[in-house]
Amino acid sequence: MRKVIVHRPGGVERLVIEEAATPSPGAGEVCVRVSHAGVNFADLVVRMGLYKSARRYVGWPITPGFEFTGTVESVGSDVGSFHTGDRVVGITRFGGYASQLCLPAVQLLPLPDAVELAHGAGFPVAFLTAWYALHELCRLRPGHHVLVHSAAGGVGGALVQLAKRAGAHVVGVVGSAEKVAVAAACGADVVIDKSQTPLWTAVERAVPDGFHVVLDANGAETLRESYRHLRSTGRLVVYGFHSMLKRGSDRLDLLRAAIGWLRTPRFDPMAMVDDNKAVLCFNLSYLFDELPLFHEAMRDLMAALASGALKVPRVTTVPFADVREAHRLLHSGTTVGKIVLEL
Repeated sequence: MRKVIVHRPGGVERLVIEEAATPSPGAGEVCVRVSHAGVNFADLVVRMGLYKSARRYVGWPITPGFEFTGTVESVGSDVGSFHTGDRVVGITRFGGYASQLCLPAVQLLPLPDAVELAHGAGFPVAFLTAWYALHELCRLRPGHHVLVHSAAGGVGGALVQLAKRAGAHVVGVVGSAEKVAVAAACGADVVIDKSQTPLWTAVERAVPDGFHVVLDANGAETLRESYRHLRSTGRLVVYGFHSMLKRGSDRLDLLRAAIGWLRTPRFDPMAMVDDNKAVLCFNLSYLFDELPLFHEAMRDLMAALASGALKVPRVTTVPFADVREAHRLLHSGTTVGKIVLEL
């Protein structure tokens, strides 16, 4: 088998493809020949050595990757739900950038026939993140006003779709003119191009009374104002700190990161009680102990996908051998939807 190995943290040159022994399934496991592997912003952070859960669960060396699609090659004992040749979509806590994977059957689901393998590989992380944020943390209701930053990205587009499915009014924020149509196609009622319009003036114009939910993975760049633009009972959901990394650079800028850390607001619980607002934060990689929740979410999402209520994200495919280019593309901030590695 082939897999990407990162022996120590750094830039894209740390991504090395190596050969390893072909795995075989144990009891309760399924061995999958991987077709496509999703590339996520978290993978970049893993490569840089900044992902705490990677250090906690794996250490160095490490193979990035959380999501994949492929076909079943073999099954271990006590597995009756999958058979050789089945098309599957799966999640793994790291290790996804590999040509073959053996993992517990509970981390796999059948891939609907209508969904291409490439599109399926870009689906789980983005939509599980969005589902957990909106349905588990926020209990989103019809008529709620929702603000989504980076609304043309993988998670952003999923957030827009799921919020609209729940009957919310959605304002999406994008960073360039060519991304406006992408966010609108996901269902955003209002799309703000912050490269052309003062962001918070446009936000206040769209929803003068504040938002029930703001979803923000930017970090210091927008967190303070995101909180300020909540209405009473509003919830700010934080799932990343993208603006602390310099766009276009594949290395950690220590000065920029330090400034970002200093600019990050510290929310006062006493003031939050008086404001009647909440700040909720999460990291999907810590939820692997909640596999029943994964199945609940994926059953809902796959049913919606099969019925046409949800659309798979737009994907950019990159050959497995060009994994470094895939990371460069994601660093650039110019892509929409998801990037997937094609094996």
